[in-house]
Amino acid sequence: MVVLGGGAAGFFGAIACAEANPNTSVILLEKTSKLLAKVRVSGGGRCNVTHACDTPAQLVAHYPRGSKQLKAAFQQFGVAETITWFSKRGVQLKTEADGRMFPTTDSSETIARALEDAARQAGVRVITNTSADEVQPLPTGGFQLKLSGSGAGQLGATLHATRLLIATGGNPKSANYNWLRDIGHTIAEPVPSLFTFNVPNSPLNELMGVSVPHARVVLAGEKLQYEGPLLITHWGVSGPAVLKLSAWGARRLSDLGYVGTALINWIPTHTEETLRPWLQQFRQENGRKTVASNPQFGLPQRLWRNLTEQAGITAETRWSDLPAKAQNRLLELLLRTPLAVRGKTTYKEEFVTCGGISLGEVDLKTMQSRRVPGLYFAGEVLDIDGITGGFNFQAAWTTGFLAGQALAATPTVEL
Repeated sequence: MVVLGGGAAGFFGAIACAEANPNTSVILLEKTSKLLAKVRVSGGGRCNVTHACDTPAQLVAHYPRGSKQLKAAFQQFGVAETITWFSKRGVQLKTEADGRMFPTTDSSETIARALEDAARQAGVRVITNTSADEVQPLPTGGFQLKLSGSGAGQLGATLHATRLLIATGGNPKSANYNWLRDIGHTIAEPVPSLFTFNVPNSPLNELMGVSVPHARVVLAGEKLQYEGPLLITHWGVSGPAVLKLSAWGARRLSDLGYVGTALINWIPTHTEETLRPWLQQFRQENGRKTVASNPQFGLPQRLWRNLTEQAGITAETRWSDLPAKAQNRLLELLLRTPLAVRGKTTYKEEFVTCGGISLGEVDLKTMQSRRVPGLYFAGEVLDIDGITGGFNFQAAWTTGFLAGQALAATPTVEL
């Protein structure tokens, strides 16, 4: 068997195949010099391996693309199986308050070393700096790969594989999927997912670094909203609430050209119907207090002061003297601060592509192509993507494992 791609899904597939059938020759080709690059940088160098979900039904709820199709796959290899897999290889995982799971070492190198060690012990032959420039299905079965790169000399200019696992990851450029179109597959057009919002003229631009643990972000005029932590940056807004909204709305936001108005509700436990009487009562009981210097709802002082300034409230204004117009303006800002979004920015290493191999053309029980016998897929090359929180890695482990198990049925590589 030949695996294209030295990332999480590629390694997991190669290991699963080699361990299930030690007589199978497994070659993994990585076009760059770096193996498991995303594993090493993810989670700020800690590697968010997976997410604590008890059932496949809970797990699939976090995938904007692929949720229905993945349910059966997660029943075969889900979160519990991932935890066990790493535990058997000496890696213990811990669960944080928000459900994310990391190695107890808080180091992504722990995960990368576990994968590299498992591949080595299983007999996987890993070759870097080697690209498959052409993949040609053969009339008699199998594939001919034309190779290039400094590592190709170990194999020659061509390599014959009776079965092939493609785990090359996602790519934002549609043209980079042409080689997969050429061998018979349909591509769901790729667009970015998991990105932050650029707000060039943000009224919050002086608040860089201020965060709110629970906010709601709504895209005006659209059925797109998400709640969660929000971070104000020097370019706009970020944090899980924005990232998750960008994932669920990836295609619509692309259609809009990443231009629109984001409405921020800083206190999503309130509505206008509950907030207005709350403010009236607070005003009656605290009339002597100045509005700007007494933040409410647990909001950071800097944010509260900014909102009061936007509402036209001076630093000296007391609650008892607050004009109705200013109070209404403050209420509106608390529930719907408008931010003019004018573009997007990749969030650190969290870049994910929405799009890839259409799932209707893949048997999700084995990850084998329904179009080309002997061809398998795993990871982000598929039209599967999850929100931030370990879900994309879980999809990589699951699809890689199932593909590797299916590929282990017979020896698959001839040199």
